[in-house]
Amino acid sequence: MDKTEHVALLTAAELKEFLKKIHSGVEGWEEEKSEVIIASMLEHIGSSDSLLRDTYIYGTFCNLVLEKRLDESLLGEMLGACLTDKLLFHGIGEVDTDSVFTRSFTTLLIALILYSDNESHFLSAKTVSEVKEKLIVYLDAENDLRGFVPGKGWAHSIAHAADAFDELAKNPFADMEMQAELLGALWNKAFVSDSVYLHDEEERILVPILDMLNRELDFEIIESLLQKLPADILQQKEFLQEENYWFLMANAKKFLKSFYMQIEGKDELGKVQQTIKECLTAL
Repeated sequence: MDKTEHVALLTAAELKEFLKKIHSGVEGWEEEKSEVIIASMLEHIGSSDSLLRDTYIYGTFCNLVLEKRLDESLLGEMLGACLTDKLLFHGIGEVDTDSVFTRSFTTLLIALILYSDNESHFLSAKTVSEVKEKLIVYLDAENDLRGFVPGKGWAHSIAHAADAFDELAKNPFADMEMQAELLGALWNKAFVSDSVYLHDEEERILVPILDMLNRELDFEIIESLLQKLPADILQQKEFLQEENYWFLMANAKKFLKSFYMQIEGKDELGKVQQTIKECLTAL
């Protein structure tokens, strides 16, 4: 959003007070102030203050997008701003720092914009492809896997990224080739060995995977990944510390059990379910 470069942004305290009035109904959204307010919201999107970050900034973005208060050109500009080192890749690679909040809540905003595009179709194929590339790079590079952070609220980077992947998977430009790429990125993040997912991350990762299976993703791609999984995990055991190996096993079993239950009773996925059962038995 280049035109906001010379705008005097609100401080976190000023923004919090303003958005509080919006949420309480004391003030309404004023179009003439929208440029500076949105720029300030992007500036503070990763605040460590969970009330400002989650309730006021993200909550306001939700309301504005769902109520179609922002025009499509502005949403496109916001999306471009999201895909930068300042937001989506801010502090990428860091672990246990507050930079995760910026990255994580940026992916939620990306998901909102993609949701709006899925209804109105204002993004070009080139832009959707760029979003896909950036999200895949981001997910692969995200190392801060914390869910809830005491005193600061939800980070939940992987769950939030999965939300963005889900909206991208629903996009009209998301052909089978793109869906296979999205699946590969999500699959790799489901089976991590750095820590054990504690806050239903496996459930959120499954949402876009199931949506893609319900669309046009070839079931054989999933079955192939499942069939190779036991050998892949055994191979990793050779170079992982013992604790990390058990982290990986715990994540694998949680993911597979959730996957199995999610497709229970779906006749068209019976073969996939059987392959999951065989995979779990092999583990």
